[in-house]
Amino acid sequence: MEGEIKNFIMVWASALLSLWYCHMVGKIISKGAIRFFAILPVILFLFFLPLNLSTIFLGGPTSFFLAWLANFKLLLFAFGHGPLSTYPVPLSFPNFISLACLPIKFRQSPDKPVQEKISKGSGQKSSLNYGLKIAVLAMTAPIYLQKDHIHPKIVLLLYALYLYIGLELVLAVVAAFARVYLRLELEPQFHEPYLATSLQDFWGRRWNLMVTSILHQTVYSPVTYISSHLIGKKWAALPGVLASFLVSGIMHELIFYYIGRKKPTWELTCFFFVHGISLAIEIVIKKAFNGKCRQPTVVSRLSALAFVVATALWLFMPQVIYAEFDVKTRRECIAFINFVRDNITTDSWFKSFITLKKG
Repeated sequence: MEGEIKNFIMVWASALLSLWYCHMVGKIISKGAIRFFAILPVILFLFFLPLNLSTIFLGGPTSFFLAWLANFKLLLFAFGHGPLSTYPVPLSFPNFISLACLPIKFRQSPDKPVQEKISKGSGQKSSLNYGLKIAVLAMTAPIYLQKDHIHPKIVLLLYALYLYIGLELVLAVVAAFARVYLRLELEPQFHEPYLATSLQDFWGRRWNLMVTSILHQTVYSPVTYISSHLIGKKWAALPGVLASFLVSGIMHELIFYYIGRKKPTWELTCFFFVHGISLAIEIVIKKAFNGKCRQPTVVSRLSALAFVVATALWLFMPQVIYAEFDVKTRRECIAFINFVRDNITTDSWFKSFITLKKG
């Protein structure tokens, strides 16, 4: 554990130094190809840095923040787009690194549009919302302890529940940090995805919205623009959707490799490509019926949730087991408890020894 903490500090110190370089490049070099090639070594370096970490609790978030968030935002920054580009007034260095690495945005004034978003649930959630989800985790934890006597699909379903709630709680902690220390607001990440009425609703407005926003700018928009000249504007969105889900699948394979260090089986890519094809079909059907063919809300919610859960249990969640997320999580929790206990014991012994010496 001590060695991992040292590596964690080294990784983030290197990342901050690299981002300082990118910040300076943005001041000196105009957007375009030259800035891109000046930043490219940093992008490659940020892909390498997470390999120095092997734990879920430190390596997992680091790989996501650096290899995915920071790199995709730097790609946009190279061409004058994205949250890091604020021409003509550049961002300060603290704001630059915060926006590059974390899922945050500047605090907005409480105008009417923002208040409307919050009232609809896309803004900050209440403490009760998070409290209920923590309670669900607490109530389902004893079931996990009996997993050897439970059907494997039920165990995978529990893992999916833990993964969703865990991600939302971790990002809530980041949000609290951003508000208190950086005076920044966290971008909305999850908007009760289990209430989605379609795949478009699930992926576009409810699940991991920060990644959706990044993929929209880096993949969907460029591919859609090119496709509009090849197949026309009416169906240009379809290649953009497929490309976005394909890139998302590849990035998930990379994040899982950082954590599990096991050869990819490409089932994660298949999962996202299946959803990309399904979402494209959904778009075609909606356009064919001009939005007039709609199911009752209850039916649409149940069908969307059933499809997401079924495909996740088929292709996504088995990769969580393959990467041994559950084993590593349990091992790291025990290691952390032992690390804290040993350090507290050592510290108490040292204080007692000093007291005896003084006596």
